[in-house]
Amino acid sequence: MINIEKNQIKFSCKNLWKLFGNKPEEFLKNKNYNPSESDLKEFNIIGAVQNANIKILEGEIFVIMGLSGSGKSTLVRCLSRLIESTHGEIYFENSDLRKMSNKELIDLRRHKMGMVFQNFALLPHMTVIENVMFPLEIQGSKKDEINKKALKVIELVGLKGRENYFPKELSGGQQQRVGIARSLAVDPEVWFLDEPFSALDPLIRREMQDEFLRLQNLLHKTIIFITHDFDEAIKLADRIAIMKDGLIIQIGTPEQLVINPATNYVKEFTNDILRSKVLTASSIMEKIDNETNNYIKINEKAVVESFVTDLIDNNTNALVMDDANKAVGMITKEKVIDILLNRDNKN
Repeated sequence: MINIEKNQIKFSCKNLWKLFGNKPEEFLKNKNYNPSESDLKEFNIIGAVQNANIKILEGEIFVIMGLSGSGKSTLVRCLSRLIESTHGEIYFENSDLRKMSNKELIDLRRHKMGMVFQNFALLPHMTVIENVMFPLEIQGSKKDEINKKALKVIELVGLKGRENYFPKELSGGQQQRVGIARSLAVDPEVWFLDEPFSALDPLIRREMQDEFLRLQNLLHKTIIFITHDFDEAIKLADRIAIMKDGLIIQIGTPEQLVINPATNYVKEFTNDILRSKVLTASSIMEKIDNETNNYIKINEKAVVESFVTDLIDNNTNALVMDDANKAVGMITKEKVIDILLNRDNKN
């Protein structure tokens, strides 16, 4: 889990706007860069991204989610400068992307950014290894290094032995693994993924989510991930930004969004989520009583789902420990049963 207080900011945007319509820059300036919803309607301006402010931490999986048309894909395309924003600042560490020259931006993309999209976008006439080698060749890497790096990431994503297959000879999940391997080949510092698993069958999608988490545990990339699926978001995210009509409604950990939704819109997203998947021991623990000898010890960051079976099967309670192995609270078996049955309404 990412430490929000200690990790450095890797990628950010400030007062970012993307408007579609007639003379959007002039419109924003005339409205002092703070137009109302009625202003947008009056001048027939579409606010695809409105005054977005995000700080993404180094090594974090930051998920941007919302329904179709919420602006999430437009926001990510602005962040990566695949499209130009109307106004605002975009920072990779301390460098403002909007002030970079085309040459500087191309160099940044080739060496420090990776991108994976819903459409696998594999080159059909190239084999797996040729697809993975392609960005390295564009990057200008040495020939002996290209093959070595390509083979390494192909093995990393579980495709060893399929190096000479063509895309048409692979399943959908395998094709997406090639896309992931290709984006990882350049060893990017920031990794953009735009609904990479949404075209896959549910079972393969879950497998790819697990594979994605496995890769992140190994590589510790800074990841900006788009999805419209809240189940996927809470499984993958350190933090989530929920968008609606071009606006970022709330940013928080999955647990924060479930416990304290900022609006009814956010609450609707979280209504059907199993609370045991997101609530942590620290958020539901109580004061320690005197009978702790037979209690099971759990970390304060553990989610309920990970320890509920032990409590119920052993008919016991849990002692909650912090990272220094100091007891900070307790959780009763009855408490986790209430959460499983959705009877706990305080959190």
